[in-house]
Amino acid sequence: MNYMKYFGTLFLSLFILISCNDKNKKAYKPVSVGAINSLAVVMDNKLWEGKVGDKVREHFAAPIVGLTWNEPQFSIEHMPPQVFTGMTRHRRSVLYVSLDSLGLAHIKTDLYATPQKVGVIKGRTEEELMQNLDAGADEIIASFKSTEMKEAQKRFLRSLNKDTILQSKFNISLRLPSIYKVGKEEDNFVWIDREIPKGTMNIIVYSMPWDSFENDSTFVKDIVKMRDSIGKKYIPGPDIPNKTTFMVTEKAFAPYVFPAEISGKKAAEARGIWEIQNYPMAGPFLTYIINDKTNNRKLILEGFTFAPATNKRDYMFELEAILRTVQFN
Repeated sequence: MNYMKYFGTLFLSLFILISCNDKNKKAYKPVSVGAINSLAVVMDNKLWEGKVGDKVREHFAAPIVGLTWNEPQFSIEHMPPQVFTGMTRHRRSVLYVSLDSLGLAHIKTDLYATPQKVGVIKGRTEEELMQNLDAGADEIIASFKSTEMKEAQKRFLRSLNKDTILQSKFNISLRLPSIYKVGKEEDNFVWIDREIPKGTMNIIVYSMPWDSFENDSTFVKDIVKMRDSIGKKYIPGPDIPNKTTFMVTEKAFAPYVFPAEISGKKAAEARGIWEIQNYPMAGPFLTYIINDKTNNRKLILEGFTFAPATNKRDYMFELEAILRTVQFN
């Protein structure tokens, strides 16, 4: 037996095994932590309390459009750099702002944990820091929002609703948490909701003819007209003697409308306030009008919340996360 050859092969195998184990150890990252839409801002106390901190708040605590009152995009927790160690580095969304010998604005992925986005803003002076915040904030915010959206959607997988009503009626599926239940079903309308403290979160699905919304100049008015007609037909308000109550779009302000892409299809996104005709109830809504040419229709997905005297940002974010999981089967 060739002992030298045997021991050589054994040594090589052990070396490869140890190298692989070392590589796996280096590749391991702890799971990131943090509430949805929370943001750790790491910067010196003096910067945070001055004009650089004001610039951070201007961008990252800006109010979200379409809510009943101002709520910030992110719940910010400030910490000085010396505190940003150990478990505090495992936050899912981090903004790091510091004076440095160079100026830059960029995003790092999975730096200390996974999934994680770390937005880094550096500058030689406070003025340069603010310039780099202005230049890089939009991209960093979009990165944070994408990470938060994926995290919310991943959490839905813990317990999914198995109802097939959306499949049978519209040939679609949603990643819908099991806490949501079908509340109303009509020929071209499904209403799904869940109870929350002081109110409900709601999802409605229906379709419109393909040639709806052909006039760009009346697009916003046509969205309002569509929502109001659906509300009158399917979404009644409280029973009030001698009054007819149903959901309409708030009359005082037109909804905000943006281009969107949902499940690879062109869409329009509308955000605004709903109210009840002849009754003092209101809340935010989010509507997606999706161009489903394959089925010769516009598919409408909407989420709305009723939760008086309660912050609604995270409720609406959950509804958005659900609606964006739509799959056309």
